Amino acid sequence: MRKIIFITGATSGIGKATAEIFAKNNYDLIITGRRKEKLDALADQLNSTYKVDVLPLNFDVTDKISVKKSIQSLSGKWKNIDILLNNAGLAVGLEKIQEGDINDWEMMIDTNIKGLLYVSHELIPILIKNKKGHIINIGSTAANVVYQGGNVYCATKFAVDALSQSMRVDLLEHKVKVTQIKPGAAETEFSLVRFKGDSTKAKNTYKGYEPLVAEDIASSIYFVASQPDHVCINELEITALAQANSCYFFKSN
Repeated sequence: MRKIIFITGATSGIGKATAEIFAKNNYDLIITGRRKEKLDALADQLNSTYKVDVLPLNFDVTDKISVKKSIQSLSGKWKNIDILLNNAGLAVGLEKIQEGDINDWEMMIDTNIKGLLYVSHELIPILIKNKKGHIINIGSTAANVVYQGGNVYCATKFAVDALSQSMRVDLLEHKVKVTQIKPGAAETEFSLVRFKGDSTKAKNTYKGYEPLVAEDIASSIYFVASQPDHVCINELEITALAQANSCYFFKSN
């Protein structure tokens, strides 16, 4: 029987690249996302290309009722989940704290913290019942060093850091692995979302150096998930060569 990975935010970026690499390596997948057309298209692509089973669940992680309903609808083999990838997350805005938009703050808090909790709350009992499992949370280098304008986004990733450590402790007796992966700057839809569709600002974010791409993170996710049963990589931080941390980059002119 093939193993199963459950991926949130699967329609683009790291989530999509992770779905690809796990499908390529013969995993069945439960993929979730807000954009139904993209979600269904990805499911069809993975099924036809890799001949694996794919179950698309169309929901927004910020909608507690929808999360609960969707996950509780799982039946049969789909409850035999091996890996949960809490990938859905975003940054919105880059204003100083005194100039911030409260709606942006709430969107980041609802997605990055509450969304991760909603999904985890529904799936952790399944992992405990199965007496196995691996939770992989996508954090950020922004959980280590706060940068100007990062305020609330950084705070949400500090929270993911704390939650990942807490999950590791609380689930120790149940033999459920917990890994946090902290990417640095990666050229995905991240900056386009942060700058609310301004493609020029988004592109300038990565000007003067070679950033990470989604596939770099996806390969690392597959690596930590492929360790022997007795090995748990608690945390993995990944940056481009040109990035030391959230604040320091070496950019060419």
